[in-house]
Formats: sequence, C-alpha cells, structure tokens
Amino acid sequence: MADSYNFVKSSKLKLKGEKSSHKKHKKKKRKRDREADSAGPSVDELRQDQELHGGWWSVENFDQIKNNIAIELGNSSYVMAMDTGLFTLGAPHADGEGPDPTEQLTAIVVSETKIALKSGYGKYLGVNSDGVVIGRAEAIGPREQWEPVFQEGKMALLAGNSCFVSCNDSGDIVATTKTAGDGEMIKIRTNVEKVKKQKVDVPDEEKGSLKEAEVNYVKKFQSYQDRRLRINPEDRSKLKKAKEKGTLHESLLDRREKMKADRYCK
Repeated sequence: MADSYNFVKSSKLKLKGEKSSHKKHKKKKRKRDREADSAGPSVDELRQDQELHGGWWSVENFDQIKNNIAIELGNSSYVMAMDTGLFTLGAPHADGEGPDPTEQLTAIVVSETKIALKSGYGKYLGVNSDGVVIGRAEAIGPREQWEPVFQEGKMALLAGNSCFVSCNDSGDIVATTKTAGDGEMIKIRTNVEKVKKQKVDVPDEEKGSLKEAEVNYVKKFQSYQDRRLRINPEDRSKLKKAKEKGTLHESLLDRREKMKADRYCK
C-alpha cells in the first residue's frame, strides 16, 4: 500500500484545513466538542431522518453496511449508475422519497474493513487510472474494493487508489483527493431492517445483587418452621460466573440443597 494510504489508515479522516495545536484551551475545547459529538442524534431524530429518506437510514458503523445500499452525496442526492458504466450525482429527492433503482447498489463485505459495490447493471464499481469511478468489472480486484472511513460522526469512502470519493464540477463521481473535506463527506443509507437486540427476560428473583437474588429464592422456596431464613454461608464468588453463563438459578439451587430445607431440592 502507498504511504499516503497508511497515513489515512492511522489517522482515519484527514480533514482539509485541519491544524494541530498544543494550547491547553484548544485541547479543552476539542474535548468538549468530542463529548458533544459522542452523544449523537436522538432516537426521534434518527427516526425522522429515516422517514425523510423514504425509510432508508444512515449507517453508523461498518457492520451495518450490507446488501441494499445507496451513497448520499449532498442533501438527498445519491450516486447514480448510468448505462455507460459511469456514475453521476442524481437529482435531489423530495422529502419522503428514497433512492431510485439506478441509485441503489449492493454491498458485499470482502474483509474486516473493505466492501465491494455492485450496480444494478450487475457490474462491480471500481476506479480507473484517471480517478473516475466506473462500474464495468465482472470480478472484484484491488481497484474494486472500498473502505468506509468513520470519524466523529462523519463518513468518507476511500477508493482503491487511496483517494476519497466526491463529485466534480462536471457531475462525475470521482476519487481524486487524498484528503477528506466537506465535498468528500457522504452517507451510506440502507433499507435493510435493523437487527434489534433481544431483551433477556430476567426473573424478578434475580434482579438486584447476588445476595438479594439468593435471599429472594430462599424466601420463595425454602420450607422452615421457626421463620428463620437459612442462607448458605459459603462464598458467593462462583455465583458471579454462573450468572454470566446463565446458570445462576441452578447454582442457587445447589447452594440451597446443601441446607436441606428446600421443598424443590433433590
């Protein structure tokens, strides 16, 4: 790989006009800015953005880039494939409209950091020696691999020639600059349904600390005549591992069995 590519890899986005400074007050300001950026948009803002783009939502990390995608350059304008094998920037869409079929691409993951892109014409996108993005390849080679680069809530797309994707004055989609400025900022949108994390149902007895969980189960299952709780005095360190493995209930049962006062024990 070229040295410039290694620099981009190590520093992520190299922004145009970015200057380094060692002044304390500037460092504090940058820290505050990073903390503000890390908060990100709210759930309502993300939902509204998705509705404005016809159900197509903006990806936030590499793992979300798969299957049907569109590359947004500017406000509601998408990279559009032409039957010549070249690409241009489509007209802006009205609120509530998603990308047209010619503006939709298929993303294929080829490594932990890179993807390949296939147009609706069945050809892979690449970049030629002049830095022009073309879609004429039948197979995936080095020039048909693209690296999405994320930094501080922004995103750019690095081509196989180590340059970032943008749109030139003629309306052509190109990759000709080594640095990422406003003109190289993109959004990758997809209409693939988001994978929701399934909520794990935790029994009421197991909510709270491990000590509280054990007491709750003893109260629920223990049979006793003198109204005194009989708690196993052994160390609870093994219970923490059992909880992580999802075997807390069984471990608590074993501890109660040793007390010989549980109507549900063996």
